[in-house]
Amino acid sequence: MDRLYVGLVALVGGLVAALLGWLDSKEPFDGRKFSGSAIRSMIAAAVFTVGYQLSDGVNALDLFYAFLGGAGVDVIGNRIAGSFGNGNFPLSNGKDTNNTDQPQKPKE
Repeated sequence: MDRLYVGLVALVGGLVAALLGWLDSKEPFDGRKFSGSAIRSMIAAAVFTVGYQLSDGVNALDLFYAFLGGAGVDVIGNRIAGSFGNGNFPLSNGKDTNNTDQPQKPKE
Protein backbone atom coordinates (compact mmCIF):
# COMPACT_ATOMS: atom_id res chain seq x y z
CA MET A 1 0.00 0.00 0.00
CA ASP A 2 2.93 2.34 0.65
CA ARG A 3 4.00 2.03 -2.99
CA LEU A 4 0.56 3.20 -4.08
CA TYR A 5 0.97 6.31 -1.95
CA VAL A 6 4.33 7.01 -3.60
CA GLY A 7 2.72 6.77 -7.05
CA LEU A 8 -0.18 9.00 -6.06
CA VAL A 9 2.13 11.61 -4.56
CA ALA A 10 4.28 11.64 -7.73
CA LEU A 11 1.12 12.06 -9.81
CA VAL A 12 -0.08 14.92 -7.61
CA GLY A 13 3.36 16.55 -7.82
CA GLY A 14 3.21 16.60 -11.61
CA LEU A 15 -0.35 17.93 -11.65
CA VAL A 16 0.49 20.66 -9.14
CA ALA A 17 3.47 21.71 -11.28
CA ALA A 18 1.19 21.84 -14.34
CA LEU A 19 -1.41 23.93 -12.52
CA LEU A 20 1.18 26.33 -11.15
CA GLY A 21 2.70 26.69 -14.62
CA TRP A 22 -0.71 27.49 -16.06
CA LEU A 23 -1.44 30.05 -13.32
CA ASP A 24 1.94 31.67 -13.93
CA SER A 25 1.40 31.92 -17.70
CA LYS A 26 -1.81 34.00 -17.42
CA GLU A 27 -3.14 32.23 -20.54
CA PRO A 28 -6.60 30.70 -20.88
CA PHE A 29 -6.76 27.08 -19.77
CA ASP A 30 -5.77 24.63 -22.53
CA GLY A 31 -6.96 21.13 -21.75
CA ARG A 32 -4.66 19.60 -24.36
CA LYS A 33 -1.54 21.00 -22.68
CA PHE A 34 -2.81 19.92 -19.27
CA SER A 35 -3.56 16.40 -20.51
CA GLY A 36 0.03 16.15 -21.79
CA SER A 37 1.22 17.07 -18.30
CA ALA A 38 -1.15 14.50 -16.79
CA ILE A 39 0.27 11.77 -19.03
CA ARG A 40 3.85 12.69 -18.09
CA SER A 41 2.82 12.69 -14.41
CA MET A 42 1.31 9.22 -14.75
CA ILE A 43 4.55 7.97 -16.29
CA ALA A 44 6.51 9.46 -13.38
CA ALA A 45 4.09 7.86 -10.91
CA ALA A 46 4.55 4.46 -12.54
CA VAL A 47 8.34 4.79 -12.49
CA PHE A 48 8.38 5.79 -8.81
CA THR A 49 5.97 3.00 -7.87
CA VAL A 50 8.09 0.37 -9.61
CA GLY A 51 11.27 1.86 -8.15
CA TYR A 52 9.95 1.73 -4.61
CA GLN A 53 9.04 -1.96 -4.98
CA LEU A 54 12.73 -2.62 -4.36
CA SER A 55 12.94 -0.60 -1.13
CA ASP A 56 12.17 -1.76 2.42
CA GLY A 57 9.71 0.94 3.40
CA VAL A 58 8.38 4.37 2.66
CA ASN A 59 8.61 7.35 4.99
CA ALA A 60 7.63 11.01 4.70
CA LEU A 61 10.92 11.96 3.05
CA ASP A 62 10.33 9.37 0.32
CA LEU A 63 6.91 10.89 -0.35
CA PHE A 64 8.50 14.34 -0.58
CA TYR A 65 11.04 13.03 -3.11
CA ALA A 66 8.24 11.44 -5.14
CA PHE A 67 6.33 14.75 -5.16
CA LEU A 68 9.40 16.64 -6.36
CA GLY A 69 10.15 13.92 -8.89
CA GLY A 70 6.67 14.08 -10.37
CA ALA A 71 6.89 17.85 -10.60
CA GLY A 72 10.36 17.64 -12.15
CA VAL A 73 9.27 15.16 -14.81
CA ASP A 74 6.47 17.54 -15.82
CA VAL A 75 8.76 20.57 -15.95
CA ILE A 76 11.42 18.76 -17.96
CA GLY A 77 8.72 17.33 -20.23
CA ASN A 78 7.42 20.83 -20.91
CA ARG A 79 10.92 21.98 -21.86
CA ILE A 80 11.30 19.05 -24.24
CA ALA A 81 7.84 19.66 -25.70
CA GLY A 82 8.70 23.31 -26.23
CA SER A 83 11.82 22.34 -28.13
CA PHE A 84 9.72 20.09 -30.41
CA GLY A 85 7.55 23.10 -31.13
CA ASN A 86 4.05 21.89 -30.35
CA GLY A 87 4.03 22.43 -26.57
CA ASN A 88 1.64 19.50 -26.13
CA PHE A 89 4.03 16.55 -26.14
CA PRO A 90 3.10 13.63 -26.01
CA LEU A 91 -0.15 14.81 -27.66
CA SER A 92 -0.19 16.71 -30.94
CA ASN A 93 -2.31 19.78 -31.49
CA GLY A 94 -3.67 18.40 -34.78
CA LYS A 95 -2.61 21.43 -36.79
CA ASP A 96 -0.33 21.21 -39.79
CA THR A 97 2.52 23.66 -39.30
CA ASN A 98 3.57 23.49 -42.97
CA ASN A 99 0.96 25.69 -44.60
CA THR A 100 1.78 25.69 -48.32
CA ASP A 101 -1.48 27.33 -49.42
CA GLN A 102 -0.28 30.87 -48.79
CA PRO A 103 3.16 31.93 -50.00
CA GLN A 104 5.45 33.76 -47.63
CA LYS A 105 6.03 37.46 -48.07
CA PRO A 106 9.56 38.32 -49.21
CA LYS A 107 11.79 39.95 -46.62
CA GLU A 108 13.17 43.35 -47.44
